[in-house]
Amino acid sequence: MNPVLAIDHLVVGATSLAEGEAWCEAVLGVTPVGGGKHGLMSTHNRLLNLSGPGFPRCYLEIIAIDPDAPPPGRKRWFDLDDAAVQERLRLQGPGLIHWVARVDGDLDEQLSEWRQRGIDAGEALAASRMTPTGELRWRIALRADGRRLAQGAVPLLIEWGEVHPADALPPSGVTLQQFSLRMPQPGLLSEFAAEPGSAMLEVRLQSPLGLVSLGLVTSKTSSDEPS
Repeated sequence: MNPVLAIDHLVVGATSLAEGEAWCEAVLGVTPVGGGKHGLMSTHNRLLNLSGPGFPRCYLEIIAIDPDAPPPGRKRWFDLDDAAVQERLRLQGPGLIHWVARVDGDLDEQLSEWRQRGIDAGEALAASRMTPTGELRWRIALRADGRRLAQGAVPLLIEWGEVHPADALPPSGVTLQQFSLRMPQPGLLSEFAAEPGSAMLEVRLQSPLGLVSLGLVTSKTSSDEPS
């Protein structure tokens, strides 16, 4: 049986978690809850439950480079080491930089299937972080260059262990209402109803401050084409 893909979480990048929290409060009207530290990537995060009838087990991740962690010895995920992305976040504040799709099945099988489509999403690596209720474990597909494909429109792939983080997140008052994706190659990512066109992701969130639209933060150094 082929793996099943679902929208898992949205990734908002920030130069610091303090800036990310302030952005969340100003834009969405809520405060994110504590996340944790990623030893593999020297990053840390805050989380916000976005789950609803149309998008179960879905959340928002606010992520930043952890200034107290040593260099990870490899490129960080989500293009966080990209100079153009860093400059954009520094000058314009936090923004949507990527998204992650959940593989309900075998991650390696899904990666192989994507390679046949011409999408090199990288290799599966094991990762974890500590939470108040114990260690959270997952496998995630990462490229050695840390690059976002199609400027973030092609998601990272993740395979969770026994526990999914959204199950422990309290309701936030924010829910994902709409997810719109365009891809430069017709038929690419058809499982997410991607339409043809220049690479683009736009989401709409219902929040205490009303309906909020977010679009991808792009980088001039990132390619529009999956590869």
